[in-house]
Amino acid sequence: QVQLVESGGGLVQAGGSLRLSCVASGRTISTYAMGWFRQAPGKEREFVGAISGGGSTKYYAESVKGRFTISRDNAKNTVYLQMNSLKSEDTAIYYCARSRESFRRPDTGSGSYDYWGQGTQVTVSS
Repeated sequence: QVQLVESGGGLVQAGGSLRLSCVASGRTISTYAMGWFRQAPGKEREFVGAISGGGSTKYYAESVKGRFTISRDNAKNTVYLQMNSLKSEDTAIYYCARSRESFRRPDTGSGSYDYWGQGTQVTVSS
């Protein structure tokens, strides 16, 4: 079993920054791609970004490209999402997730991930 716990969310003004963390426990995540997703009220969960196990491959949604950066520290079993130039439309609950298979390339589809955190709320005021 893997437990994922996100933190770092909060209320921020438009143009501000936040860094989300996702700490894994139970098993190492070093060989697994990790993804970040978000869900706004009344909307479906959407892909934000993903990173390979070694950290060399990263994908981003077009809506966050150039503003968000995903990284990881495998020694700490932790994945991060640095969010800059935040906009009101970034308001959502943010979730991290672990890929279903070890050594699998990062994927944008939520079905490719099996373990999910409980989420952390990000609210951007305009």
